[in-house]
Amino acid sequence: MTIQRDLIINGEHVPAASGRTTDDVSPWDQSVYAQVAAAGPEDVRRAVDAAEAAFEGWAATGPSQRARIFATAADLLEERTPEGIELMAREVGGVAPWAGFNAHLAADILRSAATAATAVQGQVLTTDMPGKLSLGVRRPYGVCAAISPWNAPFILGVRALAVPLAVGNTVVLKPSEDAPLACGLFLADVLLDAGLPAGVLNVVTNDRDDAAEVVEALIADERVRNVNFTGSTNVGRTIGTLAAQHLKPAVLELGGKNSVVVLESADVDYAVDAATFGAFMNAGQICMSADRIIVDRSIAEEFTEKLVAKVASLPSGDPTDPSTVIGPQVNVRAAERQFALVQDAVEKGATVHTGGTKPDGALLEATVLSGITRDMRMHREEIFGAATTVYTVDGPDEAVALANETEYGLTAGVIAEDLRAGWSVAERIKTGIVHVNDQSVNDEPFAPFGGVQSSGYGKFGGDAGIDSFTEMRWMTVQKDGHAGYPF
Repeated sequence: MTIQRDLIINGEHVPAASGRTTDDVSPWDQSVYAQVAAAGPEDVRRAVDAAEAAFEGWAATGPSQRARIFATAADLLEERTPEGIELMAREVGGVAPWAGFNAHLAADILRSAATAATAVQGQVLTTDMPGKLSLGVRRPYGVCAAISPWNAPFILGVRALAVPLAVGNTVVLKPSEDAPLACGLFLADVLLDAGLPAGVLNVVTNDRDDAAEVVEALIADERVRNVNFTGSTNVGRTIGTLAAQHLKPAVLELGGKNSVVVLESADVDYAVDAATFGAFMNAGQICMSADRIIVDRSIAEEFTEKLVAKVASLPSGDPTDPSTVIGPQVNVRAAERQFALVQDAVEKGATVHTGGTKPDGALLEATVLSGITRDMRMHREEIFGAATTVYTVDGPDEAVALANETEYGLTAGVIAEDLRAGWSVAERIKTGIVHVNDQSVNDEPFAPFGGVQSSGYGKFGGDAGIDSFTEMRWMTVQKDGHAGYPF
């Protein structure tokens, strides 16, 4: 039975003003999993109306009360994990371990947001003015626009809205067209059931063909004062440009061309396990996935042989099968784009060690390549799929140079038993995140998360996340006597 869902505006489930709907297609069997309302600019205005009307009351709500709502929502999300696992399998092809991890980490993000509600929101500043108390006070912006992605829908959907809400903003959420339920409506259901007041969170779903118009209407609305987006760099450039045109701060978490550097001192078996996880978790559809595995020549042959054997053994297929590790890509277009990258590399001389075959619908066989050269698309472009590349280098300096040979700068891993050597390499890699003796895919709700260069700007998580979704105001009180004036 096909699921039918409306927009969520002012706490109510309402159809699009036009009455239109759009299909939400399962990547595994191409069936219509759900039909959701297809919003237009008029619906965006209705959602912003509701968010603006709710802002004053929500911002004045006591921090303890806000914290309780997020703590309750975290418990509800964990209780609904079985439902979430089925939803992710059907809507985005997520396998059960990945979906379960999504629900668990998303619940922890909600708990971290609960602490953000009660965090210190300012500081006492020094002043040269006698008798004056000078303060830096953090205040919510007002209405925030949040645009959430499909690939880690619970984690990134919650991250798009949790801290903005917790610190007193209201939110209009536009979820991905590939996962309107998982990264939008499902999460809103949880928060509303936890007691979030009507209008504080509003969800606007849309048809893919209307995405640009809907996003532009949302960002251009003068009542929207802050924007966050997680997704591809190409779309992020458009979002950032629109926000800048309207003088609105934005947090952009974009693509990556992430490396796992395997140094001479690495435990080869551990490095193989780490690299396989970093490259193929969620069929490689993670912004932190390891596109490049850069291996010291002294261990490259052994490493590559063991990596290829492990990757070739990964079960692929139906995401509802508990044994499946590699599920489908999010849609047929994505699988075909990744296969085109493989074909381009092979035509220019790359070696395929395993995989590399034409996709079966949206299912792409896990693929390992070597012999990648600078004229190949795969050297430059983010793979974002079930393929990775192995490079052989002579020493740490060459490894660092190759890791930095990209416009991106999101995350990296350095595998080394010699932690001093590993740390030295990590310090020189130009990314917003780096992990020593671990791979590139890591996330914690209380850590600052974000990239540099074409991987975006601004941070989610921790104190940096609070700073991203509040604005600093300078406030003073002349507490002793009266200020003096020259005339």
